[in-house]
Amino acid sequence: MTSPKQALAHSASSADAAPGSSPGAARDAHGRGAPAGADSWRSRLYRWDMKASPYAFVSPFFVLFGAFTLVPLLYTAWYSLHDVQLSALDHQTWAGLDNYKNLWSSEFFWNALKNTLTIGVISTVPQLLAAIGLAHLLNYRLRGSTVWRVVMLTPYATSVAAATLVFTLLYSWDGGMVNWILHFFGVDPVNWRESDWGSQFAVSSIVIWRWTGYNALIYLAAMQAIPADLYESAAIDGANRWQQFRHVTIPQLRPTILFTVVVSTIGATQLFGEPLLFGGVSGSKGGSEHQYQTLGLYMYDQGWIIGNLGKASAIAWSMFLILLVIAAVNLLLTRRLRKSQ
Repeated sequence: MTSPKQALAHSASSADAAPGSSPGAARDAHGRGAPAGADSWRSRLYRWDMKASPYAFVSPFFVLFGAFTLVPLLYTAWYSLHDVQLSALDHQTWAGLDNYKNLWSSEFFWNALKNTLTIGVISTVPQLLAAIGLAHLLNYRLRGSTVWRVVMLTPYATSVAAATLVFTLLYSWDGGMVNWILHFFGVDPVNWRESDWGSQFAVSSIVIWRWTGYNALIYLAAMQAIPADLYESAAIDGANRWQQFRHVTIPQLRPTILFTVVVSTIGATQLFGEPLLFGGVSGSKGGSEHQYQTLGLYMYDQGWIIGNLGKASAIAWSMFLILLVIAAVNLLLTRRLRKSQ
């Protein structure tokens, strides 16, 4: 005989079972499921995925940066401390700082540095002034403003070779349009490739033409971010457009102006394509008298024309140190601007 409690338990287990199944099936169903070890393995895999996935996504950049930037940079530093010839790369002799000492005493290096500085000033100052003026004009509501912005960016999209070829024809000694225009003002033709200031001005004009529109669009974006309330307050105080430009627009553009000055200075320090193509056969020398040879051309001439890779590497690292100085000055000026604001 079964007690009432046993009968009640038996009926409950039978009710839990599905129709047509044995009473023990319910207990088997309650016992099914993923093992505790599988759950812990999945949770660990999920945590690993959450931690490792961001590094996996950004790893291609670091791999490419290390392979094509960091390793060549370190290898160039190693070359700069050795006497290495392009014709005998396997024969390297330790030179220490001799390559840098030779640069310090080389008149060609100082001439290239002076030309780089001169061309940088001639090209950067007019370029940024013209860019601010054009951005100020485009900031007003003009018909076809989008078309004008595209036109401003067209020189930047033009290749260096095409732009330099056109300017070489413009500055040609015989039949050049520039000398043709100067003839109407009673000015004698200028040999732009052979004269000191003429060649540097010609190279700078190529840089100005290519980068003015690009900087103008940067200034335009910064101008459109200036609150309109500032202009309205200045207008209420009786300021005209020129006064608003001086006392409202320019102060608000100081960080952007500093940025463009630094970027343009870096670009001027690395200037290479324009003077190389402008000079033609003597492009790597920067003219017959090295009158427009920049640091980039001097490095190219020493490394690939003469074949002295050790000295060329020292020039490259000298340029890198100059850029570090420029970056340090930029950081100092940025901090002072933030404190003044």
